Amino acid sequence: MAWFKRSKIGINTATENKKEAPDGLWKKCPSCKKPLLNSEQIENQYVCQYCNYHLRIGSAEYFSILFDNNSFKELFPNLTSGDPLNFEDTKKYTDRLEESYLKTGLKDAIRCGYGKIQGEDIVIACMDFAFIGGSMGSVVGEKIARSIDYCLEHKLPFLLISKSGGARMMEAAFSLMQMAKTSAKLALLSKAKIPYISYLTDPTTGGVTASYAMLGDINISEPGALIGFAGPRVIKETIKKDLPKGFQTAEFVLEHGFLDFIEDRRNMKNKIASFIRIVK
Repeated sequence: MAWFKRSKIGINTATENKKEAPDGLWKKCPSCKKPLLNSEQIENQYVCQYCNYHLRIGSAEYFSILFDNNSFKELFPNLTSGDPLNFEDTKKYTDRLEESYLKTGLKDAIRCGYGKIQGEDIVIACMDFAFIGGSMGSVVGEKIARSIDYCLEHKLPFLLISKSGGARMMEAAFSLMQMAKTSAKLALLSKAKIPYISYLTDPTTGGVTASYAMLGDINISEPGALIGFAGPRVIKETIKKDLPKGFQTAEFVLEHGFLDFIEDRRNMKNKIASFIRIVK
């Protein structure tokens, strides 16, 4: 029975000392499951080179893609949420906030900045799904409102990138109030004839969809984004019926008249700049 034994001493040295790939060097595409190197993701603006799947990214990545030379002035960076209801379920709201600060390095679920897109001045507000699911709380509403005031004062177009699971339940009515607050501010922007571009990404749901995400002078989306109010699973369980194929995808929403167009992320900067020049 010696046929299966190693014939040479030290033959396993190579396997014992094998080199591991550094953590964070690559990630798997959620759609086609193929490996994507980080350097390739950045070069391809976080779009899968194999299947064209648009990976979820945050404000830092969107700012680097859209602002010229990633140069911008961040607006209202130090606003943070309070805990007006002393909310607690499985843990305190203040503890959730603290965990999110440490995990993401963000102060809340949105960042705002002033800069240029292909030489055109613009204010961009971008939501971050990594911060409590991109939920809309009082800070999100306040930052949007202040960004609109900044646009009104300086006569600048406004771009809002939505990525959210909806209203933040831990702030209850304080969160829901932001729907009316932001919508009223956008009405002032419209009255001043200053363009508002709503840029919807995956996912855009709940109270965000029911307010500012659908109020753009032009509503645009990335391919395949989930856009709706309640999620497909909740709707299916409520109506007890199967949903149409592709229900609540950007393509379905476009077909039913709620979007103006869908554009690949890699060409979005050109499209936005072109729109700004048209309406100037």
